[in-house]
Amino acid sequence: MSSALFRTKNVEQSIQDTEEPEHSLRKSLSALDLTVFGVGVIIGTGIFVLTGQVAKNNAGPAVSLAFVVAGVVCALAALCYAEFASTVPVAGSAYTFSYSSLGELPAWIIGWDLVLEFALGTAVVAVGWSGYIRSLLDNAGWHLPGYLAGRDNASGFGFDILAAALVLVLTGILVLGMKLSARITSLVVAIKVIVVLIVIVAGAFFVKSANYSPFIPHAQPVPAGGNLKAPLIQLMFGWAPANFGVMGIFTAASVVFFAFIGFDIVATAAEETRNPQRDMPRGILGSLLICTVLYVAVSLVVVGMEKYSQLSVEAPLADAFKAIGHPWFAGVISFGAAVGLTTVCMILLLGQTRVFFAMSRDGLLPRFFSRVHPRFRTPHRPTILLGVVIAIVAGFTSLSELAELVNIGTLFAFVVVAISVIILRRTRPDLPRAFRTPFVPVLPILSVCASLWLMLNLPAETWLRFAIWMVIGFAVYFLYGRTHSRLAVDERAAAGEVPRPPAGNTP
Repeated sequence: MSSALFRTKNVEQSIQDTEEPEHSLRKSLSALDLTVFGVGVIIGTGIFVLTGQVAKNNAGPAVSLAFVVAGVVCALAALCYAEFASTVPVAGSAYTFSYSSLGELPAWIIGWDLVLEFALGTAVVAVGWSGYIRSLLDNAGWHLPGYLAGRDNASGFGFDILAAALVLVLTGILVLGMKLSARITSLVVAIKVIVVLIVIVAGAFFVKSANYSPFIPHAQPVPAGGNLKAPLIQLMFGWAPANFGVMGIFTAASVVFFAFIGFDIVATAAEETRNPQRDMPRGILGSLLICTVLYVAVSLVVVGMEKYSQLSVEAPLADAFKAIGHPWFAGVISFGAAVGLTTVCMILLLGQTRVFFAMSRDGLLPRFFSRVHPRFRTPHRPTILLGVVIAIVAGFTSLSELAELVNIGTLFAFVVVAISVIILRRTRPDLPRAFRTPFVPVLPILSVCASLWLMLNLPAETWLRFAIWMVIGFAVYFLYGRTHSRLAVDERAAAGEVPRPPAGNTP
């Protein structure tokens, strides 16, 4: 039983599975495409949405330091991802990496975690996109009724129709093909970067030094004593404060961390890359570096334009320009943010479907979902299913709760990937590695510690929700995945218990 739970799928078999005609994806992406994908998904919610929330509630003007902390944690993880993505160029990202090193059950856990991370990440961005679109509509004098904007105080019912519609449209685009998605992303990313540069350059003229004082606001204790909204580290060890002060920076970093998960998405596209050994490290590390610099610059400008305590939560950049009497800039930013968040949503949805596809190809989820479209060569079945589910989730849920749950899932994935690098170095030192993570095992251990630290700064209720999702995942695995996985079927076939299935067919 124990050996079955930790059986590994060797790297050669994972790569061989990508060559099955009915389950293979088209290789069409270059290093530039990957970098654009990374920039496209990283520059989004962190700048356009979450900046105002964490500056107002957690870090004050020191929100820029929170971005630096989150960027460092991501850089440590990115070096581990770069080694795996270039060594195991297979769809699935951390799921596939852990299947090759830790075994089937850990791989299932991380895959189940990634399903949650990317699905809720898509919903978070769709909700943020909807907020900017409503801001544009308000400027034009058009106002959506509350029950279609996700918030109706009178009836208590609200469905965010714009967020749901966006997810469904992007689902259709992803079904049509990766190259189309890459072209649309390249155009939109160019618009988004221009808007970010406008914020930096134009906003710099309206910065008031008084808004930076105090740069790190005085700490405000958060009551403990069973309050599930307090960070877990406070409930466990009594460490306080959680808001503002030095601890507030770490709390903010654990939230804005959501803005850096783009390179994680890049890794899911390894199987669709023409030269993954060379291009994956470039795409992962390049996009992370570009975006960290832009994040820090934008956050410094925004908190300098408007006092952190007065920043908007739904559309902080646009509303900061409105507050200083420049609605034209606000309109440009709202447009750029709306366009930019579109690509973030699309790429998160892309990553979600690729993980689901990889898990179904391995038999841990029904193999029905692993067949690609005969013309477009895309995993259309999981794309459509997940698109509909995520559209419903985006319509009914709030931004802050989703963002925190996405973060804990991503950080958990970082921990697993870092551990997997150490294990695979020991178990398969013979594997050709186009990129090698430096200072192994020290750097992966630092990555694990940094990720765990940010996880501990998330609210206890986020950990509770995450634990519930993991329990559901264990139930699905033991009721279905453990006996239907391709490795399990092959083992029973080798023992003569069942006929050996033909290669590429459903077990």
